Amino acid sequence: MSNPSSLISRRSCQQVLVGNVAVGGNASVVVQSMTNTDTADAEATIKQVVELWQAGSEIVRITVNSPEAAAQVGKIRKQLDALGCPVPLVGDFHYNGHKLLNDYPECAIALAKYRINPGNVGKGSKRDDQFSAMIETAIKYHKPVRIGVNWGSLDQEKMARMMDKNAQLAQPLSSEALMREALIQSALESAQHAEEIGLAHDQIIISCKVSDVQDLVLVYRDLAKRCDYPLHLGLTEAGMGSKGIVASTAALSLLLQEGIGDTIRISLTPEPGESRTKEVIVAQEILQTMGIRSFTPLVTACPGCGRTTSTYFQELAQDIQRYLREQMPVWRKQYPGVESMSVAVMGCVVNGPGESKLANIGISLPGTGEVPVAPVFVDGEKTVTLKGDAIAQEFQSIVEHYVAKNYAEGGKLRSQSTKIPIQSIPIQSI
Repeated sequence: MSNPSSLISRRSCQQVLVGNVAVGGNASVVVQSMTNTDTADAEATIKQVVELWQAGSEIVRITVNSPEAAAQVGKIRKQLDALGCPVPLVGDFHYNGHKLLNDYPECAIALAKYRINPGNVGKGSKRDDQFSAMIETAIKYHKPVRIGVNWGSLDQEKMARMMDKNAQLAQPLSSEALMREALIQSALESAQHAEEIGLAHDQIIISCKVSDVQDLVLVYRDLAKRCDYPLHLGLTEAGMGSKGIVASTAALSLLLQEGIGDTIRISLTPEPGESRTKEVIVAQEILQTMGIRSFTPLVTACPGCGRTTSTYFQELAQDIQRYLREQMPVWRKQYPGVESMSVAVMGCVVNGPGESKLANIGISLPGTGEVPVAPVFVDGEKTVTLKGDAIAQEFQSIVEHYVAKNYAEGGKLRSQSTKIPIQSIPIQSI
């Protein structure tokens, strides 16, 4: 089988360093996320940044919208460093960013990048001065910026001028096409203005976010042809639950397959009380299922049918996937390459043995009415048949030993003191 990533020709662009993370050029597509805490609450923000980073977010954006928030950014950075969390922080600025960056230099220094929305930096004659002030601060402290345009906050004066000109054309653009062109022009003109002020070409990242899949694809295809800045991908206001996941996956997968996109963020609306890390997991799984990057071993499992009326295989697949993800903060350091390992948990004998043989480790569980035994395959070879009340625990042990044998330096079993046990599953349902 061909390597999926070899089928994708990445768009050529400049490389920008955001702290210690490279975006664009020959760097891997970077996963990032954003906190939803009040940044003035340093403790809550630190806790969520660490959670996002541990989940795999390589850049984390925080809101800097008030003097109280700006005053905490330096403290947040220092405490993250003390906790061993080096993730770069991006400051999200609107309306008063020029003033906050000037009044709180510790904030300006602590941030690894500034996100500037040209539609929200000021109105009328103040717009250019306030935009220039933010760019000058970036130059002063050697910080890159993201020129982030959103269709919900386009410069209305610019849009009105473009509408007037469009109306005079023999073949005017549709309102949708005009909006897309306004987004692109706003981003590129702002980037050009930043360079005229003195910001280096390789310190600019561009985004043009919308909430419609087809519009996003059309905007980024055009934008990719008209500049060589790294591009930040993501639907804005993608939505909640499956709607947000499906819409983001549809849009980003199309663009990533065409080699467009250097860093991605999945803007999911979390369910009440839901972890913010879900958007990180979705971003990783988009990249991993496309074969672009590997982050954590993924579990292949069948959807179930009339042969699998028991929920046992579903529970085992879910718990093994959770176990693998929870182990990754430790395994990533101890076992290089383990993120590309594949595991299969199958529910009956129809496709179970075949899928299990294709995975590094696979188990074919008994379906309804089948003999209550579960053959295990390691690298295509049947190694053992599990039965009885401890199948879940025994399969986990096989996974652990496979990781230690195949990914540890020298193939020696390492200490297992950091293991997080998966939930015990009752075997009676088989």
